Amino acid sequence: MSTSRSSSSYLVSDLIPPIVAGLISVIVNYGGTFILVFQAAKVAGLSPELTASWVWSISIGVGVTGLLLSWVSREPIITAWSTPAAAFLVTALASTPYQEAIGAYLISAAAFVVLGLSSYFERLIRLIPNGIAAGLLAGILLQFGIGAFGSMTLDPTLAGLLILAYLVIKRFSARYAVVGILILGLTFLLLEQRVDLSGLKLELAAPVFTMPVFTLNALLSVALPLFLITLTGQYMPGMLVLRNDGFRTSANPIVWVTGLGSLIMAPFGSHAMNVAAITAAICTGPEAHQDPSKRWVAGMAAGVFYILVGVFGLTLAAVFMTFPATFITTLAGLALLGTIGGSLAGAMADIKSREAALITFLASAANITLFGIGGAFWGLVIGLLAYFILNGTLPQRKTEKLATEGVPAASDAR
Repeated sequence: MSTSRSSSSYLVSDLIPPIVAGLISVIVNYGGTFILVFQAAKVAGLSPELTASWVWSISIGVGVTGLLLSWVSREPIITAWSTPAAAFLVTALASTPYQEAIGAYLISAAAFVVLGLSSYFERLIRLIPNGIAAGLLAGILLQFGIGAFGSMTLDPTLAGLLILAYLVIKRFSARYAVVGILILGLTFLLLEQRVDLSGLKLELAAPVFTMPVFTLNALLSVALPLFLITLTGQYMPGMLVLRNDGFRTSANPIVWVTGLGSLIMAPFGSHAMNVAAITAAICTGPEAHQDPSKRWVAGMAAGVFYILVGVFGLTLAAVFMTFPATFITTLAGLALLGTIGGSLAGAMADIKSREAALITFLASAANITLFGIGGAFWGLVIGLLAYFILNGTLPQRKTEKLATEGVPAASDAR
């Protein structure tokens, strides 16, 4: 067992950046994509009670699985709901009865448990060259970096203030740059009265159990697409985020633990939980902490914040969703700058895979969507095809040892 678990000491200054990184990842998730859940619930005609149960189940499930995985692995394992699956459900729930959808959620979750207990997904991840993985991540995150500066067109005062503050604080204390812009941004919004919290009140959520119904139609039209979309759009890029920042815990426990969490929470409305990708990068990169061995605190913090949102149902989710889009977009983009830069450097590092990595980056940034499958999958496919054509061979299986005890060796930390 690595000695990093017992020998690492933590000061308050070590805890603040990763805790704030965890908070930002939660804010970005609820403020940026959670509206899809509300849209899907509206399409399905769900009552306020069933909608609150959906929020409760997905938030508690994500929080608990993230806490568990981060604690055991001592790595920042950020879990989240499947955003592409939520987008898919906005359409699918219009023609699928809710009880049948719950049955489909259970089937999809069980499939992930089986996949995680096998070793096939981990083997697939280890075949992907580092340059290709870095190019994929840089392509996925590029739009967030562009969005941070593009926000100046919509709200030059807020976006300009955050960007300038980030640069100034980074000049004197890189560790607190993201912490500083979060505090400054929230203060500015409150002083400008651009966040209206007057109508909000804390209310505990009450989970509502829905008896699942299993049908062939729901299996083919909901469960199968849900599984494929979540696998290609969330698990694949999510694991590559971890690999890109040097974390080596096996994908297998991550897949089956989140699959089990989805299985348990599905009857209460949770559609799918998985390892996060974009919001995970906020917690796995150097902005969370310069020392990779201390970034797991961000995973623990994110888990706690998710649980708090779940306990209070719609209330805290609504708080995050009241933040202006410019604030969310700029905050996310600036928090990801370090990861984007590191990914681009990693993509170009290996001469053998450099051009294929560049193609992967561009294809991923283009966000190609075919057959209902999103840009991360197609960017990876195109990149691997380019690698094969340019090098005349498929990538060889990587031989580096995984952290079987969930603790990355010191040499693996970065």
